[in-house]
Amino acid sequence: MDPQSCVNIKKEWDIVGARQLGREMAKQVGFGTVDQARVATAISELARNIYLYAEHGKICFEVIKGEKKQGLCMIALDNGPGISDISRAMQDGYTTSGGLGAGLPGVKRLMDDFDIESEIGKGTRIKAVKWIR
Repeated sequence: MDPQSCVNIKKEWDIVGARQLGREMAKQVGFGTVDQARVATAISELARNIYLYAEHGKICFEVIKGEKKQGLCMIALDNGPGISDISRAMQDGYTTSGGLGAGLPGVKRLMDDFDIESEIGKGTRIKAVKWIR
């Protein structure tokens, strides 16, 4: 398994590819089926946001090792319009696409670590980590 693997997100079908790769990496690292599903759901949300708002970007996966633990790190990157109000985007139910609004707050709940950086006109970088319990 490569230490880092990336999936480009340009078309809707790429969301499926990112989800499959992330789930497979989660399985290889040793996550159980429930956490594999959590990881796959988080990937779907992140990839969907890239597809809807930035048109193209990528999601990279990396197996990480802590002092006494290991996990999976996902980084979603795009050069899209950026998020003008991150705190608002992190509120449950907030949506600009008419979706369910589970988006970013849902990803934060599903993962153990979550960080978002965004600059208007430059793009967004989201880092999410899930540790094996």
